[in-house]
Amino acid sequence: MKRSVAFQGELGAFSQVAASQLAPDYSPFPLNAFDQVFEAVAKGNLDVAVIPIENTLHGSVHENYDHLLKYDLTIHGETFVRIVHNLIAPPGVKRAQIKRVYSHPVALNQCRHFFEANPGFEKTPFYDTAGSVKMLMEDGLTDAGAIASATAAGIYGARILQKSIEDDRENYTRFFLLKRPQTRKAARPVAGIRYKTSVVFTVRNIPGALFRALSAFALRDLNMTKIESRPLRGKPWDYLFYVDFIGHTADPATAHALGHLAELADMWRVLGCYPAAGK
Repeated sequence: MKRSVAFQGELGAFSQVAASQLAPDYSPFPLNAFDQVFEAVAKGNLDVAVIPIENTLHGSVHENYDHLLKYDLTIHGETFVRIVHNLIAPPGVKRAQIKRVYSHPVALNQCRHFFEANPGFEKTPFYDTAGSVKMLMEDGLTDAGAIASATAAGIYGARILQKSIEDDRENYTRFFLLKRPQTRKAARPVAGIRYKTSVVFTVRNIPGALFRALSAFALRDLNMTKIESRPLRGKPWDYLFYVDFIGHTADPATAHALGHLAELADMWRVLGCYPAAGK
């Protein structure tokens, strides 16, 4: 039986585009919510998951940072997807007929210039970009359009009226490939591949604690590519720190840095070691 990759949204969502890059041999399995995606894989009901973690314009997907700590899943890969928003409508519906445009609130906000140039279009939030196209087709709407991917238009038999309506062409979303932890040791690094490691840790709320923790990486010339803080539940004004840095856990410098971090942190955990995506 073919293995399945879980993602949030409907078929044709940008997460499915990412899934086709990270898990091309897996069957796409859409789910309504991010926690359902994590839970389905953690319980073994589905094989792997692909989730968005940050967008170059919108920022981090904070909910998924929280889920990375809650669920026992490991990051095995990452990819970047160029987010191209398109104005989509059912076949036969002309641009002049459109009064409402449906899409996810983030997508609507990333097309503000388009709406400024078309004041007759009412922005209408919907739970999913691809889901908005699916709804247009199922309900047979003749006075509405949607903003979604070209993949969504193809899946549901809709028509693209205008391509690439996003405000900024440098609009990318970073996605993770997640799997259940494996009992065997992590694979050795392959020559010529750049690796990235993701960790989460906490430190005591005292002067210089975070500086000393981050010095574990700086002293070994490890390049940190991302740092994210999230509230630590049950401890007001204390935080979890998520850090991505270039290096493989089998590298001596990385191993020493993690050992140094273990001496300074109240809690720490490696979330994954994986090939870094190209820019």
